[in-house]
Amino acid sequence: MPERRKTGKRVADIFTATESPTPSAPRAGPGRPPVHEEEYTKVTVVLLNRQIVFLDRLASDIREQTGAAIKRAELIRALIDALVDSGLDLTAAGSEAALKALLSARLGGT
Repeated sequence: MPERRKTGKRVADIFTATESPTPSAPRAGPGRPPVHEEEYTKVTVVLLNRQIVFLDRLASDIREQTGAAIKRAELIRALIDALVDSGLDLTAAGSEAALKALLSARLGGT
């Protein structure tokens, strides 16, 4: 009787070459596959806790009302694209506070 190892396989089977399965399409990298149609770069941005809470609540409210799951990054990209499309000139702002004041005035906030 052929000698068996703890694996339950014969010694000859352990050292027998196996065929590799048909290779699948190579992945671009780790993580989820990208869903963007244009080139992108991942960046790290520091947000205040209250800003994260706002984004999370907004995403939750959108999901509750529409059933659509919106990610923080999608909200941020949409805000940036809306700013780009607005044509608002922010070049005179020299600080975050000045940017906030210009944007608030344009959006009708305080």
